[in-house]
Amino acid sequence: MLDVTVIEDPEAAAVSLDPTRARLLAELAVGPASAAMLAGKVGLPRQKVNYHLKALERHGLVELAGERRKGNVTERLMRATAASYVISPAALSAVQPDPDRFRDQLSARWLLALGARLVRDVGALITGATRARQRLATYALDGQVRFASAADRAAFVQELTAGVSALVRKYDAPDAEDGRDHRIVVALHPTVKDHQPVPALDQ
Repeated sequence: MLDVTVIEDPEAAAVSLDPTRARLLAELAVGPASAAMLAGKVGLPRQKVNYHLKALERHGLVELAGERRKGNVTERLMRATAASYVISPAALSAVQPDPDRFRDQLSARWLLALGARLVRDVGALITGATRARQRLATYALDGQVRFASAADRAAFVQELTAGVSALVRKYDAPDAEDGRDHRIVVALHPTVKDHQPVPALDQ
């Protein structure tokens, strides 16, 4: 089972968003189960659970983990193909965000558009690398910083911009015939705490 996978197909996205099927996915992420085992947990008849499982299986969201005999019946044990799922903006291709339409480094909506493109592109890369049975070279940095003041935050942004820009100038080789382009996304936003309002932009 994968830790996380990206749903790119619109029909698969629609299937996963159904509340009952989402509940079944959550149950099957814990461990394999049959329709009969799941029926009691989700409060539905076994036949109805089977219907939902077949829909999930058709779109690659669950898979057969094994079979077992129970009396005169052979039960199919299903499992989720991933512990969690992310829906790619590619599933809504006609209205997916396009960060190239505008650029505003201080816009939260532009940051959201960048994040959406990141999900879409990395999801597509994972799909391609999986099909080719190759490793995908990526890197991510995640951290948290508490600024004492808005002025400190502004100074941090200036230094971060200068530092990353210097690295890009140092290593960028646009004329390298065997080189490969890479995208860099650096984001800074207030942390979100449960049951607390999101801090204002100037805090």
